[in-house]
Amino acid sequence: MATADDGGMQERVRRRLRELREARGLTLAEVGARSGMAPSTVSRLESGARRLAIDHLTPLSAALGVTVDDLLVSPRAHDPRVRPRVRTVDGMTVRALARAGPAGGPRVFQLGIPADRTTPDLRSHEGHEWLYVLSGRLRLVLGGDELVLEPGEAAELDTSTPHWMGAVDGPVEVLVILGAHGERVHLRARA
Repeated sequence: MATADDGGMQERVRRRLRELREARGLTLAEVGARSGMAPSTVSRLESGARRLAIDHLTPLSAALGVTVDDLLVSPRAHDPRVRPRVRTVDGMTVRALARAGPAGGPRVFQLGIPADRTTPDLRSHEGHEWLYVLSGRLRLVLGGDELVLEPGEAAELDTSTPHWMGAVDGPVEVLVILGAHGERVHLRARA
């Protein structure tokens, strides 16, 4: 990769290596193991402490699951729009409103709760949950308590307390922020 003016190319490839590794949630050790390089070598290549050579590109691109071209070409401008896949879980319409973040990080969803979801099925798990009622009236059963939240009201709860959400007098739209444990329990279909 050495040319008279390859400093820009070196920098672009180094930046691209780090972006791709972090976007895939991979550690230096994981990329090193997949590429047959020491983690310290991968680190030095990313930081510029070691010069990138052509023979680095193929194993690194394979380790990251991309083509060599993907390492060499500047990525397109990031599109900030989230295009959620709509799915139905336990009768609720679920839309992810943010891309998946780091493992264990919070996730944001819009839930559409149908008018006929009225029979409590309390669940508990690790973590916290934050709710904001967008429209309709939300029935929140939390342990032995039962609350009705109106549009514009919010709730924060420790999810180790058995809880459930349903509708009162019509459908409900709710903005929900969940930790990873909450997503697994609430938003994945049961086997």
